[in-house]
Amino acid sequence: MKDAMQNVQRVVVIGGTSAIALATVREWMSQRPGLQVVLAARPTPARADVANELRGEGAVVSEHDLELTDPTLARAQIETVFAGGPDIDVVLVAAGVLGDQEAAWTDVDAALRMTDINYRGAVLVGVLAGRRLREQGHGAMVLLSSVAGERVRRSNFAYGASKAGADGFYLGLGEALRGDGVHVLVVRPGFVRSPMTEGLPSPPLSQDPSQVARAVIDGLAHGRRIAWSPPAMRWVMAGLRHLPYPLFRRLPV
Repeated sequence: MKDAMQNVQRVVVIGGTSAIALATVREWMSQRPGLQVVLAARPTPARADVANELRGEGAVVSEHDLELTDPTLARAQIETVFAGGPDIDVVLVAAGVLGDQEAAWTDVDAALRMTDINYRGAVLVGVLAGRRLREQGHGAMVLLSSVAGERVRRSNFAYGASKAGADGFYLGLGEALRGDGVHVLVVRPGFVRSPMTEGLPSPPLSQDPSQVARAVIDGLAHGRRIAWSPPAMRWVMAGLRHLPYPLFRRLPV
């Protein structure tokens, strides 16, 4: 439960090695020394590095294994994450893969891996996190979505479709949980310069993880359903969403 100053005290991060998630956790740590952080991710050196970094900065960190490409195993692992323990203030759903965009629609295994992590995994987390937060009677969920799901483009339509599905589910979940004291925020970043996008050219309005982290903090503070990062992406995507397809097809997107 939040402290007397309404600062977050305990956070669960699904996809604990995400650069955006790490930047967001550090924002919370600046407000609340001794923040309790639960990292759920694959048991990799990267997860261990993140956990050690946060401990070195004063957080109390616990680690949980999570393999979203195995739905049966993932369910058991996520149930363990949400079983018992102190109340959870925020569940940050940051697991996601960009992958090879051509393989994602021509290779069955690549397509299903993307779907399992970006969509099915997000839904699984949302259902189980929603159950835990309803039992508490308070708390928030944050989905790191993407502007790619606002209007699916040829260049990354498999990724965009997976994000669109998760985005829609969490918006609906927020409405379903509204009467239970649970807040759901969907964050739609544009291009983020991070390890996930390393090697890709940076388009206009690209940003760093810290900028998205501030959008998360601000969106929660103001009780928003959707937060755009940067804010200008809201108007860019509004224009693209209503553009006739013959014209949309000609854009270099």
